[in-house]
Amino acid sequence: MSSLAQASKPSAQRWGLGALIVLAILAVQAFWLHLDGRIAMCECGTIKLWSGSLMSENSQHISDWYTLSHIIHGFLFYWLFTIIAPKAPLGLRLAAAVGIEALWELVENSSFIIERYRANTSSVDYFGDSIVNSVSDTVAALIGFLLAARLPTKITVAIALFF
Repeated sequence: MSSLAQASKPSAQRWGLGALIVLAILAVQAFWLHLDGRIAMCECGTIKLWSGSLMSENSQHISDWYTLSHIIHGFLFYWLFTIIAPKAPLGLRLAAAVGIEALWELVENSSFIIERYRANTSSVDYFGDSIVNSVSDTVAALIGFLLAARLPTKITVAIALFF
């Protein structure tokens, strides 16, 4: 085996481990939401790539007005893990970021938080994200993390400030 192949193998293995952990987190997130009674997809019967609705289809499709905030979460997690764990493999830092975002989604879509939201807003018919939307929000954070890892810091800061 060439020295180049040997040098790249541990990094590839770490990315593979990170990717497996990410997939496991997404599967656990979806399963937990299912067990908690969240609907799989919009009750309208379709899955849209984008929904700009602020009414009944809000947080029911792949992306919506909140998707950009989840991308920014990914930026923030990248910067956080660059500071607190700079020597950790990027794939494992990504998995940690996805784990935090998935936990955020599970808490945000818990019955306790949904009931508090209903009690304190005019959205009495709000019932939480669909599983498709919640997992997509976590994937948006993953994308944000990867963008922050590849783009110059100035660009990610500009994107975060613009949105």
